[in-house]
Amino acid sequence: MISSNYYYVVTLVIALIANVPCEAQLSSTFYDSTCSNALSTIRTSIRQAVSRERRMAASLVRLHFHDCFVQGCDGSILLDDNTGERVALQNNNSVRGFEVVEAAKQAVEAICPGVVSCADVLTVAARDATVAVGGQSWTVKLGRRDSTTFASRTQAETDLPRGSDSLQTLISNFARKNLNERDMVALSGSHTIGQARCATFRARIYSNTSIDPGFASTRQRGCPQTGGNNNLAPLDLVTPNSFDNNYFRNLVQLKGLLASDQVLFSGGSSDSIVQGYINNPRSFQSDFGASMIKMGDIEPLTGGNGIIRKTCGSAN
Repeated sequence: MISSNYYYVVTLVIALIANVPCEAQLSSTFYDSTCSNALSTIRTSIRQAVSRERRMAASLVRLHFHDCFVQGCDGSILLDDNTGERVALQNNNSVRGFEVVEAAKQAVEAICPGVVSCADVLTVAARDATVAVGGQSWTVKLGRRDSTTFASRTQAETDLPRGSDSLQTLISNFARKNLNERDMVALSGSHTIGQARCATFRARIYSNTSIDPGFASTRQRGCPQTGGNNNLAPLDLVTPNSFDNNYFRNLVQLKGLLASDQVLFSGGSSDSIVQGYINNPRSFQSDFGASMIKMGDIEPLTGGNGIIRKTCGSAN
């Protein structure tokens, strides 16, 4: 005969287990049994978007980066908001691609409702966008869930790098996210695609001494000393729509568009990494993928934490 003490112990153990936080791990096979066509569906949607506008590849990589660096890779940047992280200095009037992520999400919802998170859609979209413009693929870990709230503007402005940051500031910023100096340089290499606003590089092209004079003059024609804040210039003057290592070649020639680009090759500790990526383009591509995987591991919501949003712009 089973005593009442036995039932008490069993009940206590169950209660304790129920209160243990779920430490589910991300896995590349997370949706294999619940939505086996999720990745191919996202890939098709992203390829179509990038074929319509090549710049979108850079926008999606940047959107993923800015999501992960603020509150973790939880899709919080995708939430419609005009008071929090979206209006932070580093995001306002510059982060874009929300409609592309939403289209990919709804394509997945059509085949597997309520299964795949917006955070995962964005993570996969960044990989597929990179491949669509010539970058090397990598295996994406999955299983993130979505946050119900966006981060504050203050938090975003604290966590996100700035175009005027020094080398040491960049190294420290990335270290806080468990990313080392090599990760930082590799991830900065995403600036081999995309464009920047005049407001973010004006100071460099008019008052920075470590810049090629001809390059500065060229950029000044599209970025006056006053006005034109939203005028765009390619981050890589040579191959702005191809994911290659020309970004690093530009730095050696003092043709980095942002101050935070040029500091990567300015007599400091990262010079050798830049030179290595010039000499060995394959090492850049492989390091970039490895660093994107590490970045995707920043504070994800997993297990019973977070939700699966129906639409990425709202918390259901």
